[in-house]
Amino acid sequence: MPRATSERFSRAHQPSVKKAEAKSSNSMTNPLFNTARFGQHILKNTATAQKSVSPLQYLPPQKITANLKPTDKVLEVGPGTGNLTVKILEKAKHVTAVEMDPRMAAEVIKRVQGTPEQHKLEVMIGDAIKVDFPYFEVCISNTPYQISSPLTFRLLSHRPLFRVAILMFQREFAQRLIARPGTALWSRLSANVQLYSKVDNIINVSRNDFRPPPKVESSVIRLVPIDPPPPVKFEEFDGMNRIIFSRPNKTIRGNFQAQGVMKMLEQNRRTWHAAQELMIDDTPINIIVDKVLEEVEFTETRASKMDVDDLLKLLAAFHEAGIHFS
Repeated sequence: MPRATSERFSRAHQPSVKKAEAKSSNSMTNPLFNTARFGQHILKNTATAQKSVSPLQYLPPQKITANLKPTDKVLEVGPGTGNLTVKILEKAKHVTAVEMDPRMAAEVIKRVQGTPEQHKLEVMIGDAIKVDFPYFEVCISNTPYQISSPLTFRLLSHRPLFRVAILMFQREFAQRLIARPGTALWSRLSANVQLYSKVDNIINVSRNDFRPPPKVESSVIRLVPIDPPPPVKFEEFDGMNRIIFSRPNKTIRGNFQAQGVMKMLEQNRRTWHAAQELMIDDTPINIIVDKVLEEVEFTETRASKMDVDDLLKLLAAFHEAGIHFS
């Protein structure tokens, strides 16, 4: 029998479903499982499922998907009723499937009972944002859209590093992950993810490949962690990006002049100096910020045009001046 383990049941990361929305979506409800409750849409197109674990015939070799090996241990998030799970089990050594809905988890287990793959599957019942992940080399996920961002950053912070993740997201979210500087979708999310990984789009998936069909189109992306990861504290990088991407088409200096920013930076500066047992001078924080921006020649630059290397350069300059963001 495949093993099913249980974690604390929690939906803290999910927004509540409005009654009006629930009522209007009754015609779209899965007849077997209340998928709307968990924000899930079951992948029904087996051709798409096969593409998630096999080379795509119409793509060059470097564009293959998970490229699973017989020795791979796979983490699958959101297996639903197991359409993708059974395809993964055919190729991998072991699969740990994390499913929030106990009834779907039971369905996945039922599908492999009596098959050679039944001993290769473990099902964990719980919230993928909170359960303890086992060791894995590959992550494959038809991701519930409500947890797209939390899951992405949970994977990027997981240690030891995995080899590759193949993740299905709402297309707009996926496009933001792979966006490049200077494009309309380049954002704080893009920069934060691309600091720690290489991301590219594999395939676009039609809404009609799901049951019930979501209101949006989907895309499958490949995420490969940068190994070794850059020696940058994420809270610092994200803290700076939170400021300069608040209005990405405004100058960097203009964003630092927004209400409350200088006060926060001054508090952080004093806290950091106190922790380091260093003396702090009385130079106003806005003067220090302006001096840093002038030295790195980013005063009139806009975040929408800055790549990850530019952002790292700016962060290093702020640190050199004793300014921190977390």
